Amino acid sequence: MVVMLEESQGGGATLSPPLNFSMVAECIYRSGFPQPSNFAFLETLDLRSIIYLCPEPYPEENLKFIKDQNIQLFQFGIEGKMDHSVSIPKGTITAALKVLIDVRNHPVLIHCKRGKNFLILSRVQVKSGIDRA
Repeated sequence: MVVMLEESQGGGATLSPPLNFSMVAECIYRSGFPQPSNFAFLETLDLRSIIYLCPEPYPEENLKFIKDQNIQLFQFGIEGKMDHSVSIPKGTITAALKVLIDVRNHPVLIHCKRGKNFLILSRVQVKSGIDRA
């Protein structure tokens, strides 16, 4: 997905979303790891929060961007395995879901390296709902 915006002087500006970007629900987005080339696109979302699902430190360039944009970073180090046998600590999932559903954090972008760990959270959330029923 690439969005073209026309500048008043006739030049074109390209907005490029991160890999695997999509809207999950109103004010909730998911993607792969944002690159500097995606920063202009992310600015259009008016994000309040980013949920980062990887254990690796957040890069300095990205930290500068979120600081400049007054975006709060929440990091939950979930290993990037899609294997159903991977055990994710319940406390980590609970904490991430609390941040995600708190509307004070919206609009929110949840991301990992490739934009696939959100599926892990979704799977756990569905399983939690089934377990409570």
